[in-house]
Amino acid sequence: MKKILLVLLLLIAGCATWLALQDSPMKTLEGLALQHADKLPLAFFGERLFDEHCANCHDNPQMHAPTRESLSGFSLDSVMVALTFGKMQPMAANLSKIERGLISIYLTGSDTGHYEWLAASTCSNAPAPPGVTYSGDWGLGPGNQRFASPVHSNIDRDNVATLELDWALAFPKVTDMRSQPAVVGDTLYFGDKTGRLYAIDRKLGCIRAHTKVASGIRSAITLAEDGSGKPILVFADSMAFVYAVDPASLEIEWKADVRLFDTSTITGSVSYHDGRLFVPVSSYEVAAAGNPQHVCCTSHGGIIALDASDGDRLWEWHATADATEQGVDRDGKPMFGPSGVSVWSTPTIDAGRNRLYAGTGENLSHPATATSDAVIALDLDSGELLWSFQATADDVWNAACLNDGANCPENAGGDFDIGASVIHATLDDSTELLLVGQKSGDAMALDMNGKLVWKQQVSNAAIGPDLHQTTTNGGIHWGMALSGEHLLVPAADPERPRPGYDPRPGIHALEVRSGEPIWFQGVERGCYLAEEDKPLVGLQSMREGKSRSLEEQYQCSFFYGLSAAATATEEVVFSGGLNGILRAYDIRNGDILWQTATAKPFDTINGVKGHGGSIDVDGQVLAGDWLYVQSGYSMFGQLPGNVLLAYRLRQ
Repeated sequence: MKKILLVLLLLIAGCATWLALQDSPMKTLEGLALQHADKLPLAFFGERLFDEHCANCHDNPQMHAPTRESLSGFSLDSVMVALTFGKMQPMAANLSKIERGLISIYLTGSDTGHYEWLAASTCSNAPAPPGVTYSGDWGLGPGNQRFASPVHSNIDRDNVATLELDWALAFPKVTDMRSQPAVVGDTLYFGDKTGRLYAIDRKLGCIRAHTKVASGIRSAITLAEDGSGKPILVFADSMAFVYAVDPASLEIEWKADVRLFDTSTITGSVSYHDGRLFVPVSSYEVAAAGNPQHVCCTSHGGIIALDASDGDRLWEWHATADATEQGVDRDGKPMFGPSGVSVWSTPTIDAGRNRLYAGTGENLSHPATATSDAVIALDLDSGELLWSFQATADDVWNAACLNDGANCPENAGGDFDIGASVIHATLDDSTELLLVGQKSGDAMALDMNGKLVWKQQVSNAAIGPDLHQTTTNGGIHWGMALSGEHLLVPAADPERPRPGYDPRPGIHALEVRSGEPIWFQGVERGCYLAEEDKPLVGLQSMREGKSRSLEEQYQCSFFYGLSAAATATEEVVFSGGLNGILRAYDIRNGDILWQTATAKPFDTINGVKGHGGSIDVDGQVLAGDWLYVQSGYSMFGQLPGNVLLAYRLRQ
């Protein structure tokens, strides 16, 4: 208790120092307030700090930053981690620790009382024995195909329409649901953005065990083995630490810092093979570069191999050489490069060839490199680059290009990452292909030596003869799925005013061998949204843009395309929309066989207030008669939410 009081006193003293140094019309009023600081909520001071240092971005929807309302759902430690180590560290570098704490208190309030539900939700039945692994990695099996075989799922085209909600769990202080669960036997392992890992009885929804790590869990939960063959759960947090956890006790076996730079993070998930873990590394600097004070850009992405027994680094692959000074920007700040080439997705393992495949992102600053917007093949033992295929050359872009900031590179590209995990397909006649999805709207197939076999444009997110257009945030985002010889491709495509841009949000089925379209099923908003209520683009539009309440956004979402990874069976493919609508399509013809709305309130079995939102990033998980869905994602202005939903075939 004394420690808490000391911290509070230090916070108040820091507030007093900060306010005393301000030169504003409010100075006299603030001076009076200081005389009674002990009676004022600390959030008062945090709000003033937020208004001065943060509001410029977070009150502006075109900056792709969570709103104040969205941030209010975060936990205190999530915001502190973001300000100190994560995405916001470059923007908060001029703030003291006390000032960061005050901003966090203003935004999130206290965790006190938010986790009392755990005691009442603890399972009374005996711990579940190990069983079939329904979902042990992001790709749902070999090759990142996101395919659930009949051994793992009983859902088919004849019974999918009988799916009904069986239970819903809500998680406090959470607005984004992005950690794809692992399902082993009757236990579902799930991580949330407060850094809590739960072992959940997947049929009853009660909590078998839980633990907490330093910051929010971003990756899928991967089932692996340590050096002795013992099962471990592996995942990454927002501070770019990888954890190995005992599945029974949830005790932490080890943790490893995999940052390459201060802005490094893990956006994809960890892949496992033969005692080794392969970790994709991305960077928040793409967003930090939007800050006019940020010196751009010095970080790059990569892949790190870890020993699964203890987390020791075995090798590193760096996506570019170290950045060096390249000149100055128009504001006279130094510019550095090369940079960027984040690995946003989950690496794909080719055990037969002893290779790893991954897609990469754009460069953040000049000079452009041959590794950006590319598929790369690495040797599993050494990390040596074996070959690369560049889908788009000279794509140099960062968030400063959204508002014509000084950090925006000359001749900026279109931000055409390969963010979807590469699929390794093996067809019935033993033909092998690598299937690739890009934010440009292009789906591609490569042979196993990195040569282009076919290319099919499913949306025109990349427009213009030289592709040098501001990103629409459309195209193929997080993941395609493969079922037999059908490649299922979700397209996000928001409505953006661009000459020649015709958004086509929906799901495409392509013939794997040729890329030829089989069918397309578009999605629609399904509600009326006035033009003045749509987020616009450009500086003048930003100034004139109308802010809509969260309640209005739930009623009619601007975003409704398909961004999240798809999940397929032999007969059905599931794809969730940014408006929270989850649909099941018939793989033969694209007919919608079942759909449900998730961006709404839910009665939860743990008594926590629950509301769904956008479905983004990771896809759904299937296990026997069950379908598990996460709903809520607000990172880029979509609909926040905090629910894990369990649907079951009607008996």
